[in-house]
Amino acid sequence: MGKIVDIKFTLKRYNFYKPFHIVGSISSEATNIEVEVTLDSGAKGYGEASPSFRVNGERVEALLQFENFVKETITGIDVKNYRKIFDITDKMLATPSVKAAVQYAVLDAFSEEIGIPVYQILGGAKDKIETDKTVGIDSFKNRVEEAKSIYNEGFRVIKIKVGENLAEDIEVMESIFEVTKGAKYIVDANMGYTHKQAVEFIKKVYNMGIDVSVFEQPVLANDIDGLKFVRFNSPFPVAADESARTKYDVLRLIKEEAVDYINIKLMKSGISDALAIVEMAKAANLQLMIGCMSESSVGINQSVHFALGTGAFNFHDLDSHLMMKEEIFRGKFEQKISEIIPKE
Repeated sequence: MGKIVDIKFTLKRYNFYKPFHIVGSISSEATNIEVEVTLDSGAKGYGEASPSFRVNGERVEALLQFENFVKETITGIDVKNYRKIFDITDKMLATPSVKAAVQYAVLDAFSEEIGIPVYQILGGAKDKIETDKTVGIDSFKNRVEEAKSIYNEGFRVIKIKVGENLAEDIEVMESIFEVTKGAKYIVDANMGYTHKQAVEFIKKVYNMGIDVSVFEQPVLANDIDGLKFVRFNSPFPVAADESARTKYDVLRLIKEEAVDYINIKLMKSGISDALAIVEMAKAANLQLMIGCMSESSVGINQSVHFALGTGAFNFHDLDSHLMMKEEIFRGKFEQKISEIIPKE
């Protein structure tokens, strides 16, 4: 019992409550792929791929074509030997979001088979986590109002998107600070600044008396020298996101001493690389946060259980499902404002 007998890919579309704007991208919907793994016992596991052309070079139409390939390569394998499946799917270098979805669906099926939640299979290090909520790029007034609304909801970690207008970003930070005293801030430029602009932004914010917990991806993904420059000229910790897709990227960042934080996203790395990055970061004394692309509750569930299981993260940016219109919430977790706990 426990052998894979079927794998199914299903295209899913989700509308956002309002357009989500970051540097160079405005989205009003997410087009994802749900992966269903069925075992000979009848147990089923679910994962989700949320592809990003901007980050991974993926297109959803191409990813759907991998359904038969995945079926041919892992059908018949027992899910209790999930590391064998990880080794096979690790070769899917060009399709990391599908790799993540398949790997998690296998763990989810194994979880159903043995009656133990995925987070406990992965170690059970935590029994709750706290997520932030994100302020996208918008008009000055709307950004400040949204931050205030998020704070009033009860979130105490606020992620703020910047990178398209340096002068306005600095003013926005000051105004947000005034209406959200006591919050922690993750500031994400999504590659929007040059290294000099990034240092100007962070030093002016620092001089206002604003504490930034993480300054994320200030420069282009391949500008490792620029990232390092910002790190050594910033009073706040600097994180890599787009620069840290795989464990090989992270190894380079460690060698270059380019960052203080790594933002792990399962959609960039899959479960297997993410596990490796956790151990690499520990060995290098780097801090970790976990983020998301545009996952629904099915996809966010993957990162929730990974974070609970490993207990590796200082910050959790797992809020994309809160931006979507979903008919049914399908995550195996419970959420009260910012606090997330697993369903037993």
